[in-house]
Amino acid sequence: MVIALVGYFYYSRDLPDVMQLKDIRLQTPMQVLSSDGELIATFGERRRIPLKYDDMPPVLLNAVIATEDSRFYDHYGVDPIGILRAVYIALKNHSFSQGGSTITQQVAKNFFLTPEKSLGRKIREMILAIRMEKELSKQEIIALYLNMINFGSRAYGVGSAAYTFFGKQADELTLSEAALLAGLPNAPSAYNPISHPERALIRRNWVLHRMLDQNFITQADYDSAIAEPLGVEYHVPKIAFAAPYVAEMARQFMYDKFGEKAYTDGYKVYTTITKADQVAATKAIENNVTNYDIRHGYRGPERTLWKADEAPWDKDKILSMLNNYMCYNGICPAVVINSDNNQAQAIMASGATITISFDGVKWARPYINDNQQGALPTSVAAVIKEGQQIWVKQRDETWQLTQIPSINASLVSINADNGEIKALIGGFNYNISKFNRATQAIRQIGSTIKPFIYTAALDKGLTMSTMLNDAPILRSNAGSDAWRPKNSPPVYQGPLRLRVGLSMSKNVMMVRALRAIGVEYAADYLERFGFPRENISRHESLALGSASFTPLQVTRAYATLVNGGYLITPYLIDRIEYSEGGVIYQHTPEIACKDCLTELSYDKKDDKKADLNNVENADLSSGSDEPEQSKLKAEDAMLLPSPNIPFDRLINPDGTVSNLVKENENVGPVYAPHVISSEIAFIMKDALKSTVWGDPNGLWTGTAWRVKALGRKDVGGKTGTTNASKDVWFAGFGANIVTTVWLGFDDHRRELGKARRDPLSDNSYIAAEGGAVTANPVWNEYMKVALNGVPEQQDIKPSSVISVLIDKKTGLLATSPDNNAIMEYFIEGTEPTKYATQEVGTKVMDEQGNTSELF
Repeated sequence: MVIALVGYFYYSRDLPDVMQLKDIRLQTPMQVLSSDGELIATFGERRRIPLKYDDMPPVLLNAVIATEDSRFYDHYGVDPIGILRAVYIALKNHSFSQGGSTITQQVAKNFFLTPEKSLGRKIREMILAIRMEKELSKQEIIALYLNMINFGSRAYGVGSAAYTFFGKQADELTLSEAALLAGLPNAPSAYNPISHPERALIRRNWVLHRMLDQNFITQADYDSAIAEPLGVEYHVPKIAFAAPYVAEMARQFMYDKFGEKAYTDGYKVYTTITKADQVAATKAIENNVTNYDIRHGYRGPERTLWKADEAPWDKDKILSMLNNYMCYNGICPAVVINSDNNQAQAIMASGATITISFDGVKWARPYINDNQQGALPTSVAAVIKEGQQIWVKQRDETWQLTQIPSINASLVSINADNGEIKALIGGFNYNISKFNRATQAIRQIGSTIKPFIYTAALDKGLTMSTMLNDAPILRSNAGSDAWRPKNSPPVYQGPLRLRVGLSMSKNVMMVRALRAIGVEYAADYLERFGFPRENISRHESLALGSASFTPLQVTRAYATLVNGGYLITPYLIDRIEYSEGGVIYQHTPEIACKDCLTELSYDKKDDKKADLNNVENADLSSGSDEPEQSKLKAEDAMLLPSPNIPFDRLINPDGTVSNLVKENENVGPVYAPHVISSEIAFIMKDALKSTVWGDPNGLWTGTAWRVKALGRKDVGGKTGTTNASKDVWFAGFGANIVTTVWLGFDDHRRELGKARRDPLSDNSYIAAEGGAVTANPVWNEYMKVALNGVPEQQDIKPSSVISVLIDKKTGLLATSPDNNAIMEYFIEGTEPTKYATQEVGTKVMDEQGNTSELF
């Protein structure tokens, strides 16, 4: 007895507290999900779906008990009969080849001890098992066991095993399937039903025999189950839709916060994106990038494997080479094995042979350069030849020649009221390039900047009826190189109202507006919209969009114009939970205040009015033309919570959740900073609608007229095209959804060029790529889905904004409501005070009705 007590206390030293098992963290992969609970991605080596005891079917519990521990419900953690059997075999074989372990002992070993086979480890295991039986119920112990054990094929726990091998939930398992799973933990590799089906079948039948011997099943059950085939098939977690850039952002944040435990502690990261919006964004980018690529011609095969005078490769060699490639957005590699005028045959990586008809190559004008394409092909053989590795895509059950696009694109869509990201695309394909252009690509913004400079002008006293001269800028600052900003197209119409200049994107009017308020003031003002100071140029070229920002930064800025002047912060992660329940983080967004337009003030900073007397030829620039490239900031981290937030587990003993960790613990709504007045935001938002709808009488058309196709009145936006069309943009809104689209080459030196609008016709016109013709179609395609079911929104007009009838030509008060008059919004006190002069007729009519000039 003394020896036993001494041994007990000796081996009990430093043993862990078994109560830890009450709150054990099973190694479970991280899941990234959409806001509607759809799976986007999983990260982690071990697949596990933790289950509660009540979710485990009795047939499975019986199969495991019959196989692993038939006296499980009778012993107290240690089975003396099993121990005697193990000792007998050890003495006979001079080694511990069998452990005689109970299920409880296996739980103790796997959670607390090393796998070494020694007497000391065995004694510690037994002590822990006895302690576990005192603190935990049998149900808790077997649930731990079935959630913990390895079933092979990276499946840990019975929940994952049921899905991995049968594609079903554990409570759907049949007797035959439950017996198969119960036999795997003893040797998961040796009995793996996919790798070794014969061994797995023998093992399953042995388990069924044990169940029959122990009266868990009847003879009829046994006969039926043993006659069934294994019926296994390898299943992997089904991703509901692709959002790889979103998934990677979530993964990187979780790793920064939790390290390697991010992949094992069973976190469920709920993002703000929705399946419908993300899928729509993906399709819009894919369709329009592909259309651009088709317009600009075929760049030739990926490579030539053999020439016409060389021996062709055999099929095995072709397939071996193709296995080094993958498909991108349905674009797959193939090798041409023969071609003639009418068709070609090609081998796919699967070994299948496909046929490409002339219809599949008729688009393939030769690419000459970004601005020039060759003639339409007249035969298949003129485009693709035997021995070439090409790219193909299936459309409507036919195969077409295609290519991996060289252009790239991004899209960011947010809720302007609270900043939640609805969709985010960082590039054409994540596997081709993991660079996230939505948050990291700092590109010149072009005319997309104009609404923000005009906002600064309104804050300096200009109005939408202010007249600015749409005429060429004659000269620049003395002593400097000539700078001749031009309209695109180079059409000049003389004095125009500011609203018209914005809607038609008149560059020279923008320069004059910048001069009226001062470059420094405008540059500083842009910071109100969240644009980094380091990215803002302080030169008159700022008026034309020489500053460089990311699509995310542009989207955030436009949201400020849409939501009443509040600088919301976009966010991607809504909440984080444990897989078995319990929220550890819930984001609290800063919101725009919709019900207090006159309650939240903003800092005006400068009451000095704009000076329209010095807008013609004076260069008021300061500093260098461009900011330093090395100092440009992307600030993509604003999408994610701070890794320093003290996340904690929040499951109470009774199962309730409390003490929710939020980024901001203030009670009640948290309002975003009010950076421009609600009055100015309302007027600018209305002006952006004019870029869509133009003049009510059709006298001029806005650059965003294509948005009319959405068929709703609460839409607006702005195009943007930089010099030589190196970057094209469209940023706009519908209801409270703000979306920005960017397209360009990753190589800043390349321009998007020009091409025929209809690549299959020699009679179609050739046009330069730009924000209106290249980016706007992407925006339209996406927003048609994003706005589906969203009612049109009526903007709330601040009480200090008034409507005044003005003369279209002069911007002054109109004398009568005729075709020359139009209603315009003004902040009360800024409306015109003078009436437009009416022309007096100079013709007279005689008694016969003939007219003649009076003078």
